[in-house]
Amino acid sequence: QVQLVESGGGVVQAGGSLRLSCAASGSIFSIKVMAWFRQAPGKQRELVAAITSGGITHYADSVKGRFTISRDNAKSTVYLQMNSLKPDDTAVYYCNANYSPSWGQGTQVTVSS
Repeated sequence: QVQLVESGGGVVQAGGSLRLSCAASGSIFSIKVMAWFRQAPGKQRELVAAITSGGITHYADSVKGRFTISRDNAKSTVYLQMNSLKPDDTAVYYCNANYSPSWGQGTQVTVSS
């Protein structure tokens, strides 16, 4: 199976930037899609961005133009570069492989106004 560890969360002022990292280990060859999800208190977990093994990307409309998902195959790591952050971006961010229903602890992102 695939093991994922998220990092890079923190507190940032509105308009600021943050880069999240997701390190993958295990059956990495089985990964076809890597994605970032987020969940704010009282809200459903939502897809933020995804990238396929072929490099095709997808973004939620709410983050398009502000967030960028990328990968470093040599490091088996996926990144989420978040720019122009807004208070509404505050959430726990989770990394996910192949849209698996299994989740880790995530990393907290707090955007203050």
